[in-house]
Amino acid sequence: MSRKFFDNTIITKLRNKEPVSAAWSQLGSNMSAEILAEAGFDALIIDMEHSPVGLPHLVSIIQATKGTDCIPIVRAPCNDMVWCKQILDAGAYGIHVPYVSTKEEAEYAVKSCKYAPLGWRGIAGSQRAVNFSLQKDEYYERANADVFVIAAIETREGVENIGEIVSVEGLDGIFIGPADLSTSMGYMANPNVEEVREAIEKIERAVLKSEKFLGTVAPDIESAKKLYDRGYSLIYSMSDVTVLAKAASAAVKEFKKTYRK
Repeated sequence: MSRKFFDNTIITKLRNKEPVSAAWSQLGSNMSAEILAEAGFDALIIDMEHSPVGLPHLVSIIQATKGTDCIPIVRAPCNDMVWCKQILDAGAYGIHVPYVSTKEEAEYAVKSCKYAPLGWRGIAGSQRAVNFSLQKDEYYERANADVFVIAAIETREGVENIGEIVSVEGLDGIFIGPADLSTSMGYMANPNVEEVREAIEKIERAVLKSEKFLGTVAPDIESAKKLYDRGYSLIYSMSDVTVLAKAASAAVKEFKKTYRK
């Protein structure tokens, strides 16, 4: 039999605030996802908020991680119980919930990912998460403990409420979305403005002194290393979209420089 749901090795590392590597899956391609998983990333972040990934794509992308040590985490389109249910039924190990700005929104996200009595996630015995009915008992026994929830702080309101948000039981991690946060504060995709940096530092202080792990994005592994050194645990350090775009642009630029003088 294939690897069972859940191998909680990476989940445990995150809860222990150890460094975990991650890459975005944003092309909607199971092939690029398989490449990232086979390359050895600890986690694949499948983007359903800002990519063309739908539920059928999601299943095939999660399947691409099977047989590797890479776990599938999904950025949901929004903080919605139906989306969370369907994503988890597809076999995701964790959910990244965007635009969480209040304690109540964080509590809603957690409850959407947990079975009763901890939440209101619907239960079914035939979906992919329970290995199509073959591992129901094990999944039901472990899901509330092993499925993890990440709340993304991307608004000024979220910054103001970070103390209450990190107090939410069942919430495992906080993700800082620098581009959305800076935009919501009036600085279009510019997290280097002093006011935004101060807001990010406020989030960092609140999370690092809590039991939650801290995550964010980085453009490359060198930038990610600096964040790990500051106490971050989960860094999304590359994307199948942007890496391909940069490589293609560089190749075309070199061609034109040589042959289109």
